[in-house]
Amino acid sequence: MTEQSWKLMRADRLVGTLRLEAVDMFWTDCAFRPGPEWPAVRPLFDTSREAWRRGDRQAALTADNRIREAGLVLVSHEHGMVVTDFLIRIFEGKARVRQ
Repeated sequence: MTEQSWKLMRADRLVGTLRLEAVDMFWTDCAFRPGPEWPAVRPLFDTSREAWRRGDRQAALTADNRIREAGLVLVSHEHGMVVTDFLIRIFEGKARVRQ
């Protein structure tokens, strides 16, 4: 069985690599390895996490929309399939993805 993994891309720049760890009902949990573009987008994820952590739903949804607007795509290593519509959260080497 092939290990499932994806490249998180922004245009032609690698944000990071996601490797499948688990799937629950709605979310796919992955290990996240940062790429060269990670420092440019990390503040978006930090803002989202902090807003959700403090319970500020409006700020969190706004931050999540900014992540969506950042032009990120997931590219399957196995099939090359590109996913453009997804929600992603990244923190401390872990990523959660919801399609």
